[in-house]
Amino acid sequence: MQLSKRLQMVVDFVTKGMRVADVGCDHAYISIYLIEHEIATNTIALDINKGPLMRAGENIKKYGYQDKIETRLSDGLKKLKTGEADTIVIAGMGGPLMVKILSDSMESVDAAKELVLQPQSEIDTLRAYLHNSGFAIVEEAMCKEDGKYYTAMRAVKKEEAGDTSDAVDPVFLHYGKWLLKDKNPVLQEFLKKEQVKTAAILESLENTDTEGAQSRKESLKKEIALLENALQFYA
Repeated sequence: MQLSKRLQMVVDFVTKGMRVADVGCDHAYISIYLIEHEIATNTIALDINKGPLMRAGENIKKYGYQDKIETRLSDGLKKLKTGEADTIVIAGMGGPLMVKILSDSMESVDAAKELVLQPQSEIDTLRAYLHNSGFAIVEEAMCKEDGKYYTAMRAVKKEEAGDTSDAVDPVFLHYGKWLLKDKNPVLQEFLKKEQVKTAAILESLENTDTEGAQSRKESLKKEIALLENALQFYA
């Protein structure tokens, strides 16, 4: 099975030999790939909607993996029993929704060995939540596909990760500690584009003195400072 760049980032972070819970499985492409390439021993494909779960079941049957992939109609992780999964995969959702899914099922999350996450928005919210919930991000990746930028990460328990004291640094929360330290070229491209875009918006507000505009300008200035801080890693 050929995956998109975005999903390939996700499966590349799953540790070989794990039992995997694939949350919001959609067509079950992740689960099928993990079994096909003998990365996971078995997977549980969960989705809140019957339609995608039916399509997932059809795809699983097409590949002949009914004995290795189980489908469950589930709101997040609620139908996953504690200790059933070593790896929890959540891809293609907003950061706040991921936070809700994880916080609603902390027993299953705490029993897992790793979290592989690919948030679509508000990534800083997710990074902060992980840190405050006893997890540490130990790997990050970023890709560009169809003009959009995507970030994926792998998190483990803090005690396995060493010093995590700098995880709440604002620049790391927003743009990713490991992406910055590794001088990820996709992130650099993204930062430069954001810098140009943000500066243009600020300039367009230069002669606007309403209370709302002033507040927006202050917010943009902080964003520009953060972007400049991030780009220093590439200097």
